Amino acid sequence: MGVGLMMTTLVMMMIWVVKETEGRFVVEKSSISVLSPVNLRSKHDAAIGNFGLPDYGGSMVGTVVYPQKPASPYGCSQFDGDKPFKSNTSRPTILLLDRGECYFALKAWNAQQAGAAALIVVDSIEEPLITMDSPEASSTADGFIEKLTIPSALIHKSFGQSIKDALQKGDKEVLLKLDWSESVPHPDQRVEYELWTNSNDECGARCDEQMNFIKNFKGHAQILEKGGYTMFTPHYITWYCPKPFIWSDQCKSQCINHGRYCAPDPEQDFGEGYKGKDVVWENLRQLCVHRVANETNRSWVWWDYVTDFHIRCSMKKQKYSTECAEDVIKSLGLPSEKIQKCMGNPDADAENEVLKAEQDSQVGRGSCGDVTILPTLVVNNVQYRGKLERTAVLRAVCSGFEETTDPPVCLSGDLETNECLERNGGCWIDSQNGISACKDTFRGRVCECPTVNGVQYQGDGYAFCKAVGPGRCTVNNGGCWSDIRDGNRFSACSVNNMTGCSCPRGFRGDGHTCEDINECQDRLACQCDGCTCKNNYGGYECKCKGDKLYIADQDTCIERKASIYAWFISLLVLGVVASAGLAGYIFYRYRLRAYMDSEIMAIMSQYMPLDNQHQNQVVTHENEPLHQTSSV
Repeated sequence: MGVGLMMTTLVMMMIWVVKETEGRFVVEKSSISVLSPVNLRSKHDAAIGNFGLPDYGGSMVGTVVYPQKPASPYGCSQFDGDKPFKSNTSRPTILLLDRGECYFALKAWNAQQAGAAALIVVDSIEEPLITMDSPEASSTADGFIEKLTIPSALIHKSFGQSIKDALQKGDKEVLLKLDWSESVPHPDQRVEYELWTNSNDECGARCDEQMNFIKNFKGHAQILEKGGYTMFTPHYITWYCPKPFIWSDQCKSQCINHGRYCAPDPEQDFGEGYKGKDVVWENLRQLCVHRVANETNRSWVWWDYVTDFHIRCSMKKQKYSTECAEDVIKSLGLPSEKIQKCMGNPDADAENEVLKAEQDSQVGRGSCGDVTILPTLVVNNVQYRGKLERTAVLRAVCSGFEETTDPPVCLSGDLETNECLERNGGCWIDSQNGISACKDTFRGRVCECPTVNGVQYQGDGYAFCKAVGPGRCTVNNGGCWSDIRDGNRFSACSVNNMTGCSCPRGFRGDGHTCEDINECQDRLACQCDGCTCKNNYGGYECKCKGDKLYIADQDTCIERKASIYAWFISLLVLGVVASAGLAGYIFYRYRLRAYMDSEIMAIMSQYMPLDNQHQNQVVTHENEPLHQTSSV
């Protein structure tokens, strides 16, 4: 009777939650393109199945197979033979099955066992797409759910019928491309993701799944968080007890803060074991661990706490308690008093700020639907579909980065294939210097002219890239002509020019090819009377007749003696000018100044016989010795 009453209460809780939040469910989609036959070429939406491993950020091109009689088109039983749908070519097999007769996940399992690489289920009626979910925990489903690895999708009935019609004609194969590259938004270089989880470890297969995921994904999560690549937020689902029931034994056992925040009883038995409110209290503690750790820029400690708590304080070991949690907090160096302050008073008849925020976050907004089941992973505001498995989730997170901003962990061989290793991805390459425009990303390669050792390249990245800027001449000589002759280097690349090539002096050409100018033969130099011209690579030599000196700027010859004499005259003139200047300065310093002083004294003496009153006025007005005023 206790169990029945508890279930009734939980159903009422859920009814109230849905009623007040006007819950909605968002179908997460991938795309399917028909590549062949030509007359069917088109692109369609497909609902991603919530089991198996969708290839987030990737795609698959395969040949469609629809089971022929006597095999069932529903795929609810094992297909005859040893992997009858395994492809014998480079293209994988995409199995097409009809909806109905059994669980979606069972269809996927039988398809996988038969060698198919992916499953497409055709809806049985024309309706908006729905999400194919895995069945509730059962002895039958538990045997294969965790083993499912192929991706699956649901398509509209009309689209599925067009594929069947093409297959029935049998003259051409039907080739499809399943594409998950845009299933997760990738706007910038940081991914924001959140995990809706629960501290209860006695809720069956789903609790085991989420706990195993946390332990296995912890390493990747902490690397991404410490590197600033991601922002992770944990969440915990809470329900509330309707007011007419807040004083019932069920609500008192499962709720805190007077029925405001509740969780189901772990053992579904009020008479023994842990209570729902114990789970709510520990959920709140784990939320506060993340908040407090985040204040000191150590948000990744949440992964350590949750993992350690599960190992040291599990319900199965009868250690699920506040005392055990405090020991874990202490071992991780977290401030216990701050965490306790964050948690507040569970007996208070008031809102709890942290748990109220969690209830508000459960309501879907924008592209994200309501959170109604555990565990739920949300990446860049889109709910993840598929098995909660380390590599699959990392693939989904990595697909949320803007192209070329992927962190190193996303480019490991376990997650993606480096397309630049095969024919350089079809991008431009300078094999001589080992410079390539191919850049590997999680979604595939991009052809983008690089920057190497401070040298920037520009171009389309596919057919050409060329170095630009001041450093361009250091790489392949900027693509310009160059030559070395007799130990001398000649180059058409100038560091003074940002782009372009121009032949150096003594050469002619377009800068990519340059040839020596024969100044002698073309009569461009050394045309003075009696001169002898000899052409050199990049220049020339001109010899004058006799002992004359050749002046290249004037293309003329002068006498060497005359040249020496001219230098002597110049130095002599310079010496005379310097001497005259020195003499003038001495004259001014001694003679002219003495003359000026005597003249000023003579002028002043003419005004000395003034009356006493005027003398007093002069003295009072000037109030300074006369010899200082005279120097002005």
